[in-house]
Amino acid sequence: MRFLPVNTDALLVELDDLEQTLALFAALQTQPIPGVTELVPAARTVLVIFRPEAVTRDALIADIGSRDTSGHVARDGKLVEIPVHYNGEDLDDVAGLLGITRDEVVRRHTGGTYSVAFTGFAPGFAYLSGGDPTLDVPRRKTPRTRIPAGAVALAGTFSGVYPQASPGGWQILGVTPTPMWDLSRDTPALLQPGYRVRFIDAGPLPAASDTPAATASASAPRMAGGSPAIDVVASGLQAVFQDLGRPGQARQGVAASGAMDRGALRAANRLVGNAPGDACIEIVYGGFQMRAHGACVVAVTGARGELTLRDTSGASWSVPGHQAIALNDGDTLSLGQPDAGIRYYLAVRGGFDIEPVLGSRSTDTLARVGPEPLAAGDRIGILPAGQGAIVGAPELPAADLPVQNTEVVLDVVLGPRTDWCDADAVALLSRQAWTVTPQSNRVGIRLNGDTPLQRANHAELPSEGTRKGSIQVPASGQPVLFLADHPLTGGYPVIGSVAPWHLDRAAQIPIGARVRFNPVSDFVPVDVPAAPVTTN
Repeated sequence: MRFLPVNTDALLVELDDLEQTLALFAALQTQPIPGVTELVPAARTVLVIFRPEAVTRDALIADIGSRDTSGHVARDGKLVEIPVHYNGEDLDDVAGLLGITRDEVVRRHTGGTYSVAFTGFAPGFAYLSGGDPTLDVPRRKTPRTRIPAGAVALAGTFSGVYPQASPGGWQILGVTPTPMWDLSRDTPALLQPGYRVRFIDAGPLPAASDTPAATASASAPRMAGGSPAIDVVASGLQAVFQDLGRPGQARQGVAASGAMDRGALRAANRLVGNAPGDACIEIVYGGFQMRAHGACVVAVTGARGELTLRDTSGASWSVPGHQAIALNDGDTLSLGQPDAGIRYYLAVRGGFDIEPVLGSRSTDTLARVGPEPLAAGDRIGILPAGQGAIVGAPELPAADLPVQNTEVVLDVVLGPRTDWCDADAVALLSRQAWTVTPQSNRVGIRLNGDTPLQRANHAELPSEGTRKGSIQVPASGQPVLFLADHPLTGGYPVIGSVAPWHLDRAAQIPIGARVRFNPVSDFVPVDVPAAPVTTN
């Protein structure tokens, strides 16, 4: 095994092949290690997320390194049959790459039984292994900007079905009407690790049919009746519900998501007397306006900007952030464009009356899981305040909120794929200032530098687990800093990760600001010889 640093609370275990990976994953599930909170298996790796206060990195390496990975993991789970209309855009290309006919591609693809090796990329997306070994084709050189929901595709020796429309580089063989992800099911993901899959040729796609649409993953905000509520007058650029996320859903291919600035979310809840992880409204770049439907108490934290309160008589005045604000029925609160930071957090005493999805009220904008973004005209109910809840005293905003056209320093832990970049890449990563581009969002910050990072290894990296804070290096050499709604797995090397203590700062960096990375560790992989196999 090879242990690669990911962050202060995560490491990546690299193995020789998929069989060893599945064996280690099974061993860690059968005999879990106290302090480990999440495991994300992939093609040749297992991402291990842990609590440093409960288990040390050295103890983890010693324990995991002693596990036997020589055994074969039985793949005899539930059999799922998936009908496929083999009319894919890449069917002819795949046939040409393999030197066979279209019909032979279909025959080989339907001729074997697959197993769900691991999940990732998107909720409900399963990496299927064990089919005909001759079906081994590379990803497309240029990924498509949109692959339809239900697309059945190949990449390397894996098959997969896209659960929703999304960008992707896999080779499309056909389409299935069977939904891979459906929140109306007790278990939304149709395919789970260990399940078996067989593809069935369903013949031509009927003329009246179109590509199947993804089953809706988001839910609308609850519309309140006569109880206290807030009315959304204007939503601004983006306003979404966020709490501390939904960790522990990796088995279904679902990342944690949650508030981008977790400290600001906790502060807003503290000010109105809520539990620290209650849902708030996360508002980007201001422009949000709400009207109180009945009396309520709110607080606004995070970004620094002008907050304006207008009463029913038309009188208006500025109110401070980072303290509780009492609103009367009909009062209107407006959030101006921030002059520091970019994300506000609005909490209401008692909490918002919205339904959780997979245990969280967070909106994952990439996976499209959770409540829909707020829009003008929405009315959201307010829950009664908990007994004994105490409104908090005013607080000071964060002292280091980023400002546009300034330079923001972020500490970085090197790994796990630092050695996939050339010798000068780490020096360039920290020496050069990187500009935040307008393409940035909750998925990640897209950066641009005068000199791109150069890779030393240009091989195709098998998909592996990623973390919030990961700095991916795509083929362009212009890094992407993953944020809360990042994909669970990725196929580009990660040169380093923003340290946990600077993730809230990263969430507040405005477009146009410059980022400079400060490595706080050396890249030191640890190789552990395979555990001896014992026999009776």
